[in-house]
Amino acid sequence: MVQPDTINKVAEITASFWVAKIIATTLGETSGDFIAHTLGLGYVIGFFVTIVLLIGVLLAQIRSNAFHPALFWAAIVATTTAGTEISDMMDRTLGLGYVLGSTILLAGLAITLTLWYWRKRTLSFEPIVGKGSELFFWFAVVFSNSLGTAFGDALIDSIGLNFVQGALVCSAVIAVVLALHYFTKINTVLLFWAAFIFTRPFGATFGDFLVKEQAHGGLELGTLATSLVAFALLAGVVFIGSRCERKTRLDLSDAKAP
Repeated sequence: MVQPDTINKVAEITASFWVAKIIATTLGETSGDFIAHTLGLGYVIGFFVTIVLLIGVLLAQIRSNAFHPALFWAAIVATTTAGTEISDMMDRTLGLGYVLGSTILLAGLAITLTLWYWRKRTLSFEPIVGKGSELFFWFAVVFSNSLGTAFGDALIDSIGLNFVQGALVCSAVIAVVLALHYFTKINTVLLFWAAFIFTRPFGATFGDFLVKEQAHGGLELGTLATSLVAFALLAGVVFIGSRCERKTRLDLSDAKAP
């Protein structure tokens, strides 16, 4: 019988993982804006609403004794939605600004990774086994998604890029990280978290481009409609990716069979 603490409960890091991650960040951005702006709840109430939802989903994810793709990606979306509210509240409600806010979030991520390594002597994300490692992983995800949101907003509001230019900058950074992965021997853990952070502002700036007013350079498609489309796309990618991964595992098992 397989022990619960030996089961990997994090999605396999494949191309479909990164596609799903980008769509999830877009969904998190548009959902956060739907809560704060479309529903008119504001950043503070939006923060508490998304944090409660995040805690509920993460408790279900951590308490589960198997990997459930729908639950895992629901947790990712919850972190991106909460990350949107955390970053916006730090900048626009508390008045900390993007630079100070990003510094605080980066420090939180660094502390999380340091404590993770100190306790487990590894930062490996393939696989994540045991409740302790999983808890550190999700703390790092929350800080990473919040930091990515702050960086994306800084590109638009502080530097003055439009949404498409912001997405192109993030794309360039992701391309550099990808090149470093394939052509250098830089630590894969460092590159993973760099990619994890910068896929967030890419999805977020694209989400802003879809929902923001035309006067501000957006398409003004609406937060609800865009969120529903992003949800459908994410569900499709996760379903297809899960089927492909299951087929690959079955093929490998058949190949090993005598």
